[in-house]
Amino acid sequence: MRTILLFSLMVALSGTVRAAESAKDFPSKPIRVMGQGVGSTADYLSRYVGQKLTERWGQTVVVDNRAGAGGTIATDVVAKAAPDGYTLVMGHAGTHVSSVSLYKDLPYDPIKDFAPISLVAKLVTVLVVHPSVPANNVQELIAYAKQKELNYASAGNGTISHLTGELFNQVAGLKLQHVPYKSAGAALTSLIGGETPVSFLSPITAHTQLKAGKVKAFAVSSKTRFVAVPDIPSATEAGIPGMEAVLWFGLFAPAQTPKSIVAKLNQTVVEILSRPDVKEAILVRGGEVAPSTPDELAAWVKSELKKWTPIIKASGITAG
Repeated sequence: MRTILLFSLMVALSGTVRAAESAKDFPSKPIRVMGQGVGSTADYLSRYVGQKLTERWGQTVVVDNRAGAGGTIATDVVAKAAPDGYTLVMGHAGTHVSSVSLYKDLPYDPIKDFAPISLVAKLVTVLVVHPSVPANNVQELIAYAKQKELNYASAGNGTISHLTGELFNQVAGLKLQHVPYKSAGAALTSLIGGETPVSFLSPITAHTQLKAGKVKAFAVSSKTRFVAVPDIPSATEAGIPGMEAVLWFGLFAPAQTPKSIVAKLNQTVVEILSRPDVKEAILVRGGEVAPSTPDELAAWVKSELKKWTPIIKASGITAG
C-alpha cells in the first residue's frame, strides 16, 4: 500500500514539474488563434493582440479564419484542440452565449469546454445605414421603414449584430428582415454595396467607412455615448431606449489547458492591454480595452448567458 501511495505521489509531482516546465518554456512554437472571418472585430483584435504577443515572445501568432455559423465553426476547432495553449479563440456573445439557444446540436459547451484567459475589449454596436436611404436620424429611419420593407445585415445568426437588430425591431415596432452573413466583414460589404441598407456593426468593423462618411451612423447600442465614437448619439438620445447591447471579446483556450499556461497567457495579455499605446490604438479603432482575470471572464460569460438566453427564447430567434 505504501508503495502504491509513493508511486502516486511521484506521478503527481512529475506532472506538476512538467506543467511548470511547460509554462516556463511556453511558447516554444507558433500559436494559432482561430478567427471567424476577415474584417470582423474578432479578426482585428486577434491580429492586433497576436502581433503584440509575437513581439513579446518572439513566436509567431497566426490567425486561422474559419467563417460561418456565427463563429461556432472556428470555436469548435478550439474546443477539440490539444489543451496546450497553442490553439486559442477570440470568443464573444455569438460563440459563447447565443449559440447555446440557437443551435440544437452545438458541438461544444461554452463553459465546460474552454479555459478562459482574459476579456480583451468591450464595445457597442452602431446602427449604420446606406447613404441612399432617405433618412438622417433614427426617427426618420423608423418612419421610412414603416412605409417600405427593409432588410438588415448581420455578422451571422446569434451574433450581437443580429440580436441588436431584433432589439431594434422590438423597441421601434418594426419588422426589418434579417439577412445573416458569414462574418461582419461580409455584412459590411453588403451594406456598402447597397444590398442590405441597414446593419448593426461594431465601430471597429465599420471604422474606415465611418471615418470616410461612406455610411450614416444613427445610434450606438448604449444608454450613454460611447467613448470611442463620441459623435454618435446613444440609443436613449436617438429615442430608442432599450436598444442596449454590449459587444465583448475574450480570449479562450481549450479546457484542461494547464493553469500555469493560462496564468502566463493572462499575465502577458493583461500587460499588453494595460499599455497606453495599446489602449489608444484600440480606442482609435472604436473599442475599449477590458483586461480581466480568467475567473472574471468566466463569470462574465455566465452573466451574459443569464441575460440573453430568455430574450432569445422569447423572441423566437433561430439559427435558420
